Amino acid sequence: MEHTSSSQSSFTPSPEEPMGTPQKHGALFEILQFSVIALIIVLPIRFFVAQPFLVSGESMETTFSTDQYLIVDQLTYHLEEPKRGDVIIFRYPKEPSKFFIKRIIGMPGDTVTIEGSTVTITNPTYPNGKTLTEPYIHSMKPGVTITETLGTEEYFVMGDNRDKSSDSRSWGVLQRDKIVGRAFLRLFPVSKIGAFPGKYDIEEKMKLQE
Repeated sequence: MEHTSSSQSSFTPSPEEPMGTPQKHGALFEILQFSVIALIIVLPIRFFVAQPFLVSGESMETTFSTDQYLIVDQLTYHLEEPKRGDVIIFRYPKEPSKFFIKRIIGMPGDTVTIEGSTVTITNPTYPNGKTLTEPYIHSMKPGVTITETLGTEEYFVMGDNRDKSSDSRSWGVLQRDKIVGRAFLRLFPVSKIGAFPGKYDIEEKMKLQE
């Protein structure tokens, strides 16, 4: 009788002890739950706040070079308008699946005139025209004369290395809805890590020159 009683107690699990299979299922559920929460947090940041961007090409040298790794601020332009001098990332108007990086030179309402290597802005603030001082330019050989008047949602953008840049001089103005965001952080190379890389407030410099 004692033997039978002992056998029953050794094979009957205590109701307070969890079984092995439910433990595994519980762990899997926690991992799945954590993954879903992470996606809920990360995806909106990825698509609406910030995203990575890898520079390719010579158009922004020496401000930016190929393989430099940037974080793009996608939020600010939902709260305020782009500024003259901002380095922006946008969808190429002729092929929206491609992304370009350039600097804003002309703003809505401006008339942009390029004569040789000189850029002049004419608008209600500067009715007689204002020639830009652009220390960020790597190279700009004298070219043909261009005059472009911008509408309410239009921007004129150019690369800092203008002799190697495909920009508004060749394919026209940039529409506001094509702008993805501004260059916010440069993370690579390590020697050039910093916030708002390439930042130059053209508007402020124009005021100081008055």
